[in-house]
Amino acid sequence: MIGFIAIALGVLQLGGVDASPPQLSPAPKKVQLKSKTIERGSLRRRALPPQNIPLKDYFNGTDLQWFGNITVGTPPQDFTVVFDTGSFTLEIPSTACGAACSNQRQFDTSKSSTFVNKGGSSTITFGTGVGVDPIKQNNWVLTVTNAQDTVSVGGLVAKQASLLLITNQTPTFAPDPFDGIMGLGPQAGNIFQNFVNQGLASEFGLFLTPNSVGNAELTLGGADTTKFTGSLTFISQPSSDGNWELPSTSIAVNGKTTSTLNKRRTIIFDSGTSSLCLDQQTTEAIYAMISPNIVPVGDFGAYGIPCDQISSLPAKLDFKFTSQTGQPFNLTVPSSELNVGPFRDNPTMCQTFINALNADIIGGSLLKHYYSLWDLSGSRIGFALNG
Repeated sequence: MIGFIAIALGVLQLGGVDASPPQLSPAPKKVQLKSKTIERGSLRRRALPPQNIPLKDYFNGTDLQWFGNITVGTPPQDFTVVFDTGSFTLEIPSTACGAACSNQRQFDTSKSSTFVNKGGSSTITFGTGVGVDPIKQNNWVLTVTNAQDTVSVGGLVAKQASLLLITNQTPTFAPDPFDGIMGLGPQAGNIFQNFVNQGLASEFGLFLTPNSVGNAELTLGGADTTKFTGSLTFISQPSSDGNWELPSTSIAVNGKTTSTLNKRRTIIFDSGTSSLCLDQQTTEAIYAMISPNIVPVGDFGAYGIPCDQISSLPAKLDFKFTSQTGQPFNLTVPSSELNVGPFRDNPTMCQTFINALNADIIGGSLLKHYYSLWDLSGSRIGFALNG
């Protein structure tokens, strides 16, 4: 999920400037430096081992989100969160959210001895939502306050970790079977970076799978080599604007391309987006190559086709990249992903897998067919077919 933060309340304190006359510095003194011998194996003991976190699939006609367990506070309170590469913060409901968060567990700050209220209030407006439905007039919004507490994920512990407590949310979040969102975006300051600062390797592996396969998993601090076949192929990030994004050279539909599709574009990789989002021109160029019966539905970027026509349509998408070694490399969305289920208000019409948006985003429709390793220090993402 791609989020945009708007500050509602905040205070900055600036230190004063000393205007007194400058003082003469004392003469420099010589300091003798001595080397210190590091005991063999001490660095190894400091490193934190990788941790595997099982993930559940939120399936509602199609695979929507993958989420797992964390704890917050002392003593720990249990929550489930989507591990989201498209956002940067941890957000969980607080008891202040009340009825708006009644379907989710709520953090009771009075029961945590390590809780610190950091004050302030802000809103987060998401550019993509939990499901496949497009955003409608900012209908995915959280109101949050700043806080600090102990957060544990898979045995890793982050003390004095920054988090956001949800005090209100739009009704679109109510059906979610998980409580909150933990950002894994490539910006310092999130929970994952806290673990890295303690000695965890600055990479994590995602094994997202279709509901029919199951056993999805997040590995913090490494890759689970039992979850994929062959070796990982890495693609370098360009100069990033803060997202996990990769430069694509072309898109092909059933092995064919057009002038609209055969051009370079930077694509965000977002584990919190269920399907695919592309600009309107690209979206319609792709659909024109699949079927003339795929048409816009509503005014918010969704497309659909009569459900009785969709199963026979070939709709393989190849996103073309160049690997770190200079070799062409394709990431493929199979035809089986075309149908993401019937529209609620018209069950004879089925929604298709790309929403038109003013950003190019690859989400679960592709990621659940590959093992992915997200390398923060190397500024790259590696892919291999799921094992």
